[in-house]
Amino acid sequence: MKKAVVFLAAALLVLGSALPLAGYWLAKALLEASAPAPAASAASGAASGPASEAPALPADPGALPPADPAGAETRVLLRDSGSGQDLALPMRDYLIGAVAAEMPVSWPDEALKAQAVACHSYILYCRDHSADPAGPWLTVDPARRQGCLTDPVLRSYWGTAYQANYARLSALVDQVAEAVLYYDGAPAGASYFAISNGQTEASENVWGSPLPYLRAVDSSTDLSAQDYQVTVTLSDRQVSEALASALGISTGDTPPDGWFGAPSHTPSGYVASLPVCGQMVTGTALRSALGLRSACFTIQWDGSAFAITTRGYGHGVGLSQWGAKALAEQGKSWIEILAHYFPGTSLEG
Repeated sequence: MKKAVVFLAAALLVLGSALPLAGYWLAKALLEASAPAPAASAASGAASGPASEAPALPADPGALPPADPAGAETRVLLRDSGSGQDLALPMRDYLIGAVAAEMPVSWPDEALKAQAVACHSYILYCRDHSADPAGPWLTVDPARRQGCLTDPVLRSYWGTAYQANYARLSALVDQVAEAVLYYDGAPAGASYFAISNGQTEASENVWGSPLPYLRAVDSSTDLSAQDYQVTVTLSDRQVSEALASALGISTGDTPPDGWFGAPSHTPSGYVASLPVCGQMVTGTALRSALGLRSACFTIQWDGSAFAITTRGYGHGVGLSQWGAKALAEQGKSWIEILAHYFPGTSLEG
C-alpha cells in the first residue's frame, strides 16, 4: 500500500511538470500558424509580386529599358545652349541622340556603330577633362539638331518614321554599348566631323595640342562625298564686318584685293595661316570668323565680291563621317573603321 502511494505521488509530479510545457508548445504553434509571413528584405532582391511575373514591355520603343543595365547607371551631363538648361541623360539615350544628330539613320550599320563608339569615347573624354566635375561635360543644341537629339526632338525630326528609326538605331547602339576607345589607360578624345579634304588633320593644327591618335590619315573617299566642294560669295562689306567683329582687324582704306595674302598650308592641305590686312591669322580662326565649312579654302576677289571655295566640312580631326560611310560600303567593320581613323588606340568593353 505504501509503495502504491509513493508511485501515484511521483506520477502526479511528472504530469504537473509536463502539462505546462505541453501547453506552451501548443500555444506557440497556434500563434505561428496564424501570424503573417515576414516581408522579404530589400537587400535580398526578392520581388514584391509573383516570382514568375515580368514587367510588361512598353509599346513605345523610346521607353524601352536599355539592353545594358550598367550603361543605364551612367548619366551624361549636358548643357542645352538653346534653353540654357542642364540635362542629365542615361548613357544609352545620349548615344542614340548623339548618333542621330551626327549621321542619317539610313547609313550603313558599321558606320553607325563606329559613330556610336566615337561618341561614347568622346563624351567620357569630355567628362574626364571637365573643368567643373559637377558641371556639364558638353554643350549641345537639340533644337538645332547639334550634338545630341532628345526624344521629343527625335519624334519631331523623324515624324511617322520614329518607331522604325528608333528601333533600328537603338539596336545598333546596343550592339556596341560597352565599347570605348582608350589611349594610355584613359578614354580617347575620339573627335569626329563630316567631310575631310581627302586627308584628316592633326589635332595640333586645330586645337594646338598634339594627341598621338589624332594624326593625319588618308580619307580620299571623301572627295566623292555630297557637297565636298562648295563656293560661297561674300561682299566686301560682309567680310570687313566679320574681320572686325571676330578678329578685331580693320580693313581701313586698303582695297579688297589687298586684304588677303598667300596662305601657308599644313601637311594635310588645310590653311595653316595667311596675312589678313597685314596681320597673320590662322586658317581655323579665319574659318570661324567667316563661317566657312572648312579650313581648306581659297579666297578670290573678282572685282565685286569674294568667292570663297571650301573643300570638306568640319574641323577635319578624327573620324570622317563620310569616310566611315564609304569604308562601311566597302565591307569594313566598325572596328576596322575606328582603327583607321584613331591609330594607336585600343578598344575595350
